[in-house]
Order: sequence, then C-alpha cells, then structure tokens
Amino acid sequence: MMRTLTFIAVLVMCLFPVMQNADAADIRLPVPPLPPLPPFHLDVRDYFKVPEPEIIKIRDRHIPDEQIPVVLFLASMAHVPPPAIIDMRQAGKTWMDISRHFSLAPDIFYVPVKGVVPGPPFGKAYGHFKNKPKKEWRNIELDDDDVINLVNLRFLSDFHKYSPEDIMRMRTEGKNFVTINERSREKKKMRRERQKNRDNDDDHDNGRKKHEKHKGKGNKHRDD
Repeated sequence: MMRTLTFIAVLVMCLFPVMQNADAADIRLPVPPLPPLPPFHLDVRDYFKVPEPEIIKIRDRHIPDEQIPVVLFLASMAHVPPPAIIDMRQAGKTWMDISRHFSLAPDIFYVPVKGVVPGPPFGKAYGHFKNKPKKEWRNIELDDDDVINLVNLRFLSDFHKYSPEDIMRMRTEGKNFVTINERSREKKKMRRERQKNRDNDDDHDNGRKKHEKHKGKGNKHRDD
C-alpha cells in the first residue's frame, strides 16, 4: 500500500510541471458573444462609419447615449481618436471648451433650417446665430445642451433623410433623440415597404402589358 501511494505521489510530481506549461489556449473557456447594440448605437455607428467596438468603448466609459454622437462628431472634426475627446469631457470640460481646444469654431454646429425656429430647446442656440453676423459666429458661446441638440439634429436629419424641421418638431414635443431615432427608423421602414409594393405593382403591370401585347400579336397572325 505504501509503495502504491509513493508511486502516485511521484507520478503527480512529474506531471505537475507539464500541466503548468500546457498551452493556455487548450484550457481557455469559450467567450460568450456580446449582446447586440441597440438601434440608436447601430445608427450612430453607421452614420459616423466607426467599427462597433468603438461604440462599445465609448459607452463603457459612461458617456450618455445622446452624447455619443457629440464625441464622434468632435473627434472627426478635430481628427483625433474619440478617447481624446472623452478624457477632456470627463476632466470637467464643456463641449465648447473642447471645441476651442482643437480650434473648432461654433459654426461647425450650425444646421441650416427653413422658417422660424420654435422655442426650446433650439430657440436659444439659433438666436445666437441669427443675432450675429457670420464673421462674429466664432464668438458665440453655446452651452452643453445646445451642442447636444445641434449635433443630434444633424445626425438624425442626415442619416434618416428627414428635414431638420421635422426632427426639431418632434424634439420640441418632448421626445428625446433615442425615441426620435426609433420613430424615424419605423417611418423609413414603412417608406421602403411602400416603395417595394409600388415596384411589385409596376412589375405586375408591365408583365400584364407585355402579355397582352404578345397576345394581340398572336391574334393578328391568326387573322392574317
């Protein structure tokens, strides 16, 4: 019995170094897939043409959803990576502080609109642009909410091909930009379905006309 125990102990001692030196990949557990991004994040990703992991990294640094477009917009305008913008933001800088740090003037946030801009939340920002000549726009001071509203206005109107006035109307009604994005997605899907149905109807009509035309030729040959 003692010999058997001694043999087992020696065997374990011999095998232990081998087990320690085994390739870690051989015992690595499978990594579960990441949950899919919500629609707002997916559309931000597509609009700014950034890889999905970039959106996840920004989100994981506790940047609110409606400020993710601001991070990416300023990063693209300043030609710097998003973490450079996030570092300054989380150090307590305003969006205008960050813009001026990279020599970006307030006019980058301006979105042309038709007609009179309604009251909050856009009225104050557009009042700055309206009341100053363009050569003085560099001196405009926008607050954080102004910047967030203007950047998301540009993103949503450009991406979904809606007029800025439509986006502004929904925002003025109290809807946040995540909700507006969802509504715009639904409308875009309905437009595609209507267009698909029209195309199918056109194909059907064209096929019927070709059939009738061919049938007419056949009747003519028989009459001859």
